[in-house]
Amino acid sequence: MPAPALRIIVAVNAYASFGRRADVGPRVEAALVAAGHTVTARSEVNFDLLRTEVTAELVPGVDVLVVVGGDGMVSLATNLVAGTPIGLAIVPTGTGNDLARGLGIPLDDTEAAIRHLLDAIAHPPRAIDAIRVQAEGRTSWCAGVVSAGFDAVVNDRANRMRRPRGKSRYTLAMLLVLATFRPLSYRLSVDGAERTVRAMLISVANNSSIGGGMRIAPGALLDDGLLDLFIVTPLSRLGLLRVFPKVFSGTHTGLPQVELNRCRSVWIDADNVVAYGDGERIGRLPVQLDVVPGALLVHA
Repeated sequence: MPAPALRIIVAVNAYASFGRRADVGPRVEAALVAAGHTVTARSEVNFDLLRTEVTAELVPGVDVLVVVGGDGMVSLATNLVAGTPIGLAIVPTGTGNDLARGLGIPLDDTEAAIRHLLDAIAHPPRAIDAIRVQAEGRTSWCAGVVSAGFDAVVNDRANRMRRPRGKSRYTLAMLLVLATFRPLSYRLSVDGAERTVRAMLISVANNSSIGGGMRIAPGALLDDGLLDLFIVTPLSRLGLLRVFPKVFSGTHTGLPQVELNRCRSVWIDADNVVAYGDGERIGRLPVQLDVVPGALLVHA
């Protein structure tokens, strides 16, 4: 029996990966129409306009929001459909693609990703956790990782760089930030237990990786109802450079400067630190992070 036709919104970031995969959006739309679905596609010159247009399209009766892009598009979609019955599907075309990686979606093969999409939406969505974020008087959502330290500064620097194009941007940004970065003094409340710590970085993970495959919390699960609190205590520049390659393989977790704990709620504060979630700016600390089990429906 053929799968029922769905009402689908496709949101496209044609500038993901610096526009090198601008053909993917139209191919996704064509494949969905050919499969018998009712499709509305939106692609705009900036995220704010795209968010406004997609929000207007998410009316009762919409079944799936498909995003074509990277983790920035995942952030946009998560903030629109978390806590709703609308499913999220991803065709990854960005630089990082970390949530797609965590969900097992093909990353570098467009045809495989489209086949995966068509198969995934033919089945009921999977419920995964999401992080409810409260900062600067606003509430938002994050599906992957919230960063508040060295990694957030690197992310910000990489986002502002036009070259090189690809994952090496994060490596170069890290080296540039490392030249002036100093450990930070944090105030934390972890499941109600208060503590202070000096650290290079603190991240709170629902997904296992950030920055295009850096496996900061290799044991993190998307649907276990828990967050993984990742702390790196002070290191020399040389020490951090030695740790960095181990993050890609996930072999850093046994180092004495690395702390990983599971929790459900984290409050983080530090002076003059900006938090990022799924690669997008959240706001200045303090930030309150709570896991919400099953808040996000995904087709993957």
